[in-house]
Amino acid sequence: MTQYLAPTAPVAGPALSDLLGGQVIAVTGADQGYGRTVSAALAHAGASVVLIGDNSETLAVAASQLEHAGGHAIPIKADVGVPLDWLSAQTRILDIFGELHGIVHLADKRAHSEFTALSENEWMDLFNCNVKSSVAITQILRRRLPETWLTIIGPHLDERGLHVAPQRGAIRGLVEQAYTEDLRLNLLLPGRASSSEDKLDRPLASAVLALAAPGLGHLRGNVVEVPLPPVPKVRAEYR
Repeated sequence: MTQYLAPTAPVAGPALSDLLGGQVIAVTGADQGYGRTVSAALAHAGASVVLIGDNSETLAVAASQLEHAGGHAIPIKADVGVPLDWLSAQTRILDIFGELHGIVHLADKRAHSEFTALSENEWMDLFNCNVKSSVAITQILRRRLPETWLTIIGPHLDERGLHVAPQRGAIRGLVEQAYTEDLRLNLLLPGRASSSEDKLDRPLASAVLALAAPGLGHLRGNVVEVPLPPVPKVRAEYR
């Protein structure tokens, strides 16, 4: 079922800083785009956040910033498009924390070419980053951590081209049918690409927090379209 989330929808429940206290949550692609915004929101809500990506330097900077802001974050370098890399990262998380409550997976890599000009290599890169990684993480969770929830951030709604439909459709089918394996998966579809500004991207972070809330653990198989405010064409200059 596709649902729609109002941009100003609040997260109900306890004080935000206590919402996810005691939870360990991994975020893929955590050093850029929506990954940074979501990681910051999770840390502010009290979670211990594991930042996963393929650039150790930017991950370390992102983790340091969250720690400086009062959060708890550690970086782990891994290419989640490679199942063994994800398995290694998951094992390390368990070695450090002893548990992993949830995962936010960024499966929203965009194409640089129009559909008619898309090369086989670029298509396979999109498939690996968005679809293959989502299936691999789900499969490994089912084998080793079936109680861990997974929220996938899928291809943006403003992306056009026939190459988007099979990716979005595959991820959607995975999420909607995961209940047959007794898994807690949900899919968020942002209205646009990340603005790299927390204020403009906050509705997506609010949706992630809502799905992560312990009191909403019964929610699974949902596909939620998240409207976002437009990015100003001319940014204001502050002095």
